[in-house]
Parts: sequence; C-alpha cells; structure tokens
Amino acid sequence: MLEFITWTVNPDLISLGPITVRWYGLMWAIGFLIGFVIVQKIYNREGIPEEQTEKIFLYMLIGTVIGARLGHCFFYEFSEYSHNLLEVFCVWKGGLSSHGGACGIFIALWIYSKKVVKKNYLWVLDRIIMSVSFCGACIRFGNLMNHEIYGHVTDVPWAFRFITNIHSWQAGASPIFSDPSHPTQIYEMIYCLITFSVVMFLYWRTNARKYEGFIYGIFLEFVFFTRFVLEFIKNSQVSFEENMILNMGQILSIPLILWGAYLLYHSINEMRHGEGLKLTRE
Repeated sequence: MLEFITWTVNPDLISLGPITVRWYGLMWAIGFLIGFVIVQKIYNREGIPEEQTEKIFLYMLIGTVIGARLGHCFFYEFSEYSHNLLEVFCVWKGGLSSHGGACGIFIALWIYSKKVVKKNYLWVLDRIIMSVSFCGACIRFGNLMNHEIYGHVTDVPWAFRFITNIHSWQAGASPIFSDPSHPTQIYEMIYCLITFSVVMFLYWRTNARKYEGFIYGIFLEFVFFTRFVLEFIKNSQVSFEENMILNMGQILSIPLILWGAYLLYHSINEMRHGEGLKLTRE
C-alpha cells in the first residue's frame, strides 16, 4: 500500500545559459494559449469580428498579471510591500494571488466589454470563464511543480512530501522534505477541470447561454465555494493568517460566492418564465 509520494520534480524545466524556462511560467503560457483558442471558437460561433477576439487576449493577460500581483502584495503581504512600493513591480521574485488575478480579469473584461466588443458585461463573462477555468487548472499544476501552496499534514495514501528548501536544493544542497501533506494543488486542479467541463457543456450543448449570468454564476459557485472549503486543509500562505477563523483566501471568496448565488437566482427565475434549461442540437 502506498503511504506517500515523495515529490522531487525540479521547478526549472530547462536552462539555456542565462535563460531558464520554469514549469510555472510554461503552464501560465499554455493556459493562456489554449484559453485564447477556446474564446476564438466561441467568438467565431457568435459572429464576433476577429480583431475583437485578438484584443481580448491582451486585455486578459494584462488584467491577470496586474491583478494577481497587486492582490498578493496588498491582501497578503501589505506590511512588507508598503515600506518598499517598488518591490511590487518585481514579479519575477514571486507572489501572485488567484483572487487578485480574478479581480484583474473582471476589471479588464468590463473595460473590454465597453470599449471593444460593446456587449453586455455578463454576456462577455459567460463566454470567457471557460478559458479562465482551464487556465486556473494550468496554474495549479505550476504550483505543484513549484512545491508550493500545499495542505496540512495527512496520512492519506496519496499524500505528497514536498521539498521545503527548493532554492538551496537547486543549488546543490540536500533536500529537506515536508511531512506527508495534502496535495491541494491537485485538488484545485481537479475542480478547475470539472468546472471547465461543466461550463463548456452548458455553453455548447444547452441553451444556457441565452440566460445572461447563468454560466458565469455556475463558474463562481464551483470554483470559489470549492476553494473556500479547501482552504480549511491548506497551510497558511502568510503568518498573519495563522490565528484567523477564516483565512484571506476564504474572506476573498465570500463576495464571489454571493455574487454567483445572486446571478443564479435571477437567471433561474428567468428560466422559469421562459423555455427553461434544455439540450440543443447546435
């Protein structure tokens, strides 16, 4: 019987002189690339001009990076960055927040909906979250390769031992392993992929896209409610969270869960007065 998995993958995929390709960066790139292809197919179906499709990639990329960085700096380590604001721009040193990235995407897409595609904001969100959920799975895979953001010590047979002195180990030191712990990166990767499958099915195989906010509301509930629950078995990302009843990730998830519930309530009411949710042959 397997007792635990000792994870010894190097976060660096390949090094060519001064250039190092890391798994984390590669997974971000793959997530965005495949996400763009998904949006392209959806926009082609909707008859959206190609130039408007191309612009959404730039809006989402900028919104994600800025939002994820600012979210980490101000939600998780404000006391440190407030004394040296220039460090906020040092993205290569690490520190990105998924909640901040989500907020950055929401803001970028609001601007995009008004300035470029000129569609209702919820119309855009209903068609974008397929790529967001897939990209989320890729990012969590990157976290796994980085030996970071894992869970509490556990005795489940699929527990992972992660290297805790990753930078020293890469420089030649002997690895120091964590106790067997929940691989919460894999749990989060799974719920992102499940969410991706559900929202793709709803868009392509049902009439759900006719009810603005329904697909997006499903996305919010699947992703952020599951994230809220999983935070109970995840290690604190920063020290100030250790004595909190709910950590920062859970606090930031609550407004998104409530927003999703609000959208589902209204779209389901609309379904009751319309043709309802049903399969299509399109």
